Amino acid sequence: MWTQQEIHEQLQMINGNESPDLIITNATYLHSIYKKWCTGNIWIHNERIVYAGKEMPAMMDRTEVKDATGKKIVPGYIEGHVHPFQLYNPKTFAEFAGARGTTTFISDNLTFFMGHDNETIFTLLDQLKKQPFHYYWWARMDSQTVLKDEREQFNPEAIMPWLMREDVLLAGELTGWPRLLGGDPNLFATVQAAKEAGKKIEGHLPGASEKTLTRMKLLGIDGDHEAMTLEEVESRLLHGYAVTLRHSSIRPDLPHLLQEIVDAELDVFDHLMMTTDGSTPSFHVDGVMDKCIQAALDAGVPAIDAYLMASYNVARYYDMTDVHGVIATGRYATLNFLEDEHNPVPTDVLSKGIWLKKDGQSNDAFEPVDWSVLRTFAPTFDLYEEDFIFDHAFGIEMINDVITKPYEITVNTSVETLSHEHDESFIMLLNREGEWRVNTLLKGFSSHVEGFATSYSNTGDIILIGKDKKAMHQAFEEIKRIGGGMVLIENGAPLVTLPLPISGGLSEEPVEVLMEQEQTLKKALKERGYHHTDAVYTFLFLQSTHLPYVRVTPLGIFDVMKNKVLVPVTER
Repeated sequence: MWTQQEIHEQLQMINGNESPDLIITNATYLHSIYKKWCTGNIWIHNERIVYAGKEMPAMMDRTEVKDATGKKIVPGYIEGHVHPFQLYNPKTFAEFAGARGTTTFISDNLTFFMGHDNETIFTLLDQLKKQPFHYYWWARMDSQTVLKDEREQFNPEAIMPWLMREDVLLAGELTGWPRLLGGDPNLFATVQAAKEAGKKIEGHLPGASEKTLTRMKLLGIDGDHEAMTLEEVESRLLHGYAVTLRHSSIRPDLPHLLQEIVDAELDVFDHLMMTTDGSTPSFHVDGVMDKCIQAALDAGVPAIDAYLMASYNVARYYDMTDVHGVIATGRYATLNFLEDEHNPVPTDVLSKGIWLKKDGQSNDAFEPVDWSVLRTFAPTFDLYEEDFIFDHAFGIEMINDVITKPYEITVNTSVETLSHEHDESFIMLLNREGEWRVNTLLKGFSSHVEGFATSYSNTGDIILIGKDKKAMHQAFEEIKRIGGGMVLIENGAPLVTLPLPISGGLSEEPVEVLMEQEQTLKKALKERGYHHTDAVYTFLFLQSTHLPYVRVTPLGIFDVMKNKVLVPVTER
């Protein structure tokens, strides 16, 4: 991590022959190993803590001095389970999170992995590594949906280059675990390759029984973030899983889980982590990991444990305490300055030795990222009248934001416009290259959306929804025109537009601006009959086969429980 020359310079500071870049004096800082507050001075040079203790350097002629009197200093927060593609992109989300003390992401690679070659994407990862922020990654082992070429995209040969990168810490999250349990040789080989590379395996095991947890542990799963009850937390800990508690826009479980753990007087906080699990932008209006820490404090978790759950515990699990999660000699100079331990929102944030926030003011410390390496959203095909035929006997009914089941269609689907007196809409999943489509009805989405299109989805394919076939066609033409995004059409014109110009799925806007755009869209959908919690997750998970019961996928309408295609795609 540091060259011989860099280490020589650092040693010269200890010897009194060189000046550090920064000295934090009168520091009261959390020592993660002792689990107590220490006092002293912290010497920093470039991105590394050279010394933390009682002494001051002999030479300080080129040193910035920051007096930390009255502050509490804690390690930078680590978000250990990030999906940094929920309309925001990895850079804009890091800028937003960094100003609030979350300085490390361990991130999903699915959006990068699907549809791009490894060599190209690795150039992008290398760009991100140069930012004043700590980016680490997962290596996905399955697509989270069903694909025609799943084995060609997701196999040990394709995934191994990811596993060999030092900034890739784990394989997962494994949503296709039933295939592993069923003896899928391809998936088993990938898990074994990840183990041999020294990576953790993250599971996705909602509602798993004790027998399932036992089997998956034997197959190599190390951690799980799907505990929804105290009993599920206890069962995972019992079987030796790393447990991450979730506080997300569709699963805000963290507050009640922590309260139940506190009430049960379980002394397990050293073995727990926390995550916002890829929440949509507006969920983060009050923070990222600082939001989780506040939930822990509110639940009565001891303050030191609350901070370690968002820093040291994650670093220890991923074998990174030599550089992360501890304010001590040799670690990254990544620190949060607090008014007091009861308020996790920092007044000052130092990340890799660079001020992301100083004296309450955010700094513009990030460099531009060249997103042009990602595939562009530029469909070259048109839709025709025959594409808007909806003639299947059953459709898909929304039980909530993300769970869907089959239902029998009784309305006349040959009409151009469906009635606003019911909540059934036309829906089309359309391949972004125009090679195929899947048409049916979606019940429970809305009663008054005329036409809607989104290029944001699990696979990057296009979703069209609406009461009016002509309005749906207009929405498609509009997202083509703007280069990707979400468009709501009403009375023959765009009513709400949310541009996603990066590969048709990611915004270039700061998260604060994106929050306003997202809220405008969600408000418009709610006014037109969308009564669930998070429409963005609806669009993301319509294709996701890790959820029951039927999904609309690149193979067609798919029965998850029976593992078979009910209605195949229509080739175009």
